[in-house]
Amino acid sequence: MSTDLDDPRFTAVGLFAEAYTGLTARFAAQFEEHRLSAVEFEVLMRLARSPGSRLRMTDLAGQTSLSTSGVTRVVDRMDRDGLVCREACPSDRRSSYAVITPAGRTRLDQVLPGHLALVQQWFIGQLSPDQLTGMLDSLRTIRDAVNPCATAGSADAPVVEAA
Repeated sequence: MSTDLDDPRFTAVGLFAEAYTGLTARFAAQFEEHRLSAVEFEVLMRLARSPGSRLRMTDLAGQTSLSTSGVTRVVDRMDRDGLVCREACPSDRRSSYAVITPAGRTRLDQVLPGHLALVQQWFIGQLSPDQLTGMLDSLRTIRDAVNPCATAGSADAPVVEAA
């Protein structure tokens, strides 16, 4: 029995991958102008948008495309570059926070106007307001299913009460 290669599930995943690849290619050159990789930009954005501009390293891994060891390597490199620093977690000596520094915030502020222009041109500007709302709702649903840790440490994360 042969698989139907016209199955719309292939089309959905393929279009998503093609759109993502196209957008990341458009963004990469602009990040490079500011001496940042896409991953470093993602880390700075996640930290800047988090309460206290910091995240536990494990939460940062859950919110990015990196493993915990990958986050450690990126944060170490960004720490050497002065863009982030580490802080000890007062409630758990085994954990530490990644924190955006003033230099990291300055670099992010330099990148954001051009990045937002590209986002508008190649992503948001391609959609009507209703299409954008529907897509954001759909992406959150998918994200929450495939990566339930993605909001860990953020202001939107559900609060888990101790028993």
